[in-house]
Amino acid sequence: MNENFITPDIARRLAAESAIQKLLATYVTRIDSGDFPAVAELLQHADLDVLGTVASGGAAIQEFLEAGLQVHEDGTPRTWHTVANALIEIDPAGTTASSVSYYTVHQQVEGFALQPICTGKYVDKFEQHNGQWRFARRAVTLHLVGDLSHHVKGANGRVVANMVTAS
Repeated sequence: MNENFITPDIARRLAAESAIQKLLATYVTRIDSGDFPAVAELLQHADLDVLGTVASGGAAIQEFLEAGLQVHEDGTPRTWHTVANALIEIDPAGTTASSVSYYTVHQQVEGFALQPICTGKYVDKFEQHNGQWRFARRAVTLHLVGDLSHHVKGANGRVVANMVTAS
């Protein structure tokens, strides 16, 4: 028996995991570049739950990001997200999936040295639509918090400040 034989089921699972890994990387690339319309497009069929505040659909997600994240002189949030430890589970039918991954956000701005500003988990749901994988839900949790004063603003800043004070 050939030990290198890959069954169609294994090939589908590997293709799904690869597509989902690409979605995870695309999200952080777009958010770090400050391209909120592109993030909203990526999440247009999803609910985005950030610490209990939910935005659904592209327009609401773009509005939420623009209202809650600071953009600096270069047009970006001056952040660098790293995603690690992605555990991806594909349902047996191969049409939905879930993942949990860790994130760390680093930031540097004028007068604010490069440093980690927060860590947490992304808890995601995905669905396959017309042969393509897409986000169905993204929940952002917060685990460790540093100085977010150059990152969040508005209602997001108040929510985070209340969480940090309560812990």
